[in-house]
Amino acid sequence: MGTLLFETRRARPADAPDIAEIHDSAWRAAYRGLIPGVELEKMIERRGPGWWETALRRGSRVLVLTHADRIAGYANLGRNRARGLPYEGEIYELYLRPEYQGLGFGRRLFTDSRKELAGAGFDGVTVWALAANEPALAFYRALGGANIARSSETFGGRTLEKLAFGWAG
Repeated sequence: MGTLLFETRRARPADAPDIAEIHDSAWRAAYRGLIPGVELEKMIERRGPGWWETALRRGSRVLVLTHADRIAGYANLGRNRARGLPYEGEIYELYLRPEYQGLGFGRRLFTDSRKELAGAGFDGVTVWALAANEPALAFYRALGGANIARSSETFGGRTLEKLAFGWAG
């Protein structure tokens, strides 16, 4: 009998094709109908395997969650970009392959991302989500995130509200 192993580890440049594939499928599932189609396609196309490989070689902090030797999801994290917020770390992206969603993998990747940020000396964590992305909002609320800020972003002439969630160190 085999054992299915779960592991969270730092991404390597060789992981770029898998990360790009997850980015593509997760963004299509999460944002189709929210972000205008042409803009969504442009955003996905820009983040192909070459983009991810370059980012990883340049030191971007990306974690991957593997399940039975397959990358199930990734998180991109680092210093909080919104300096006015009282949290030093930020999870820029956390995405899973659609078939791994709703099974606890996201919680595991989120928890390990927080540990990675804390280990790097960042006190507290922020995550942004589009206000119309109900599954993401429910996920971050279930993890205990507090709504700490609002902003907006424009995609192809369409302005969408986004919410920041925060967790103290």
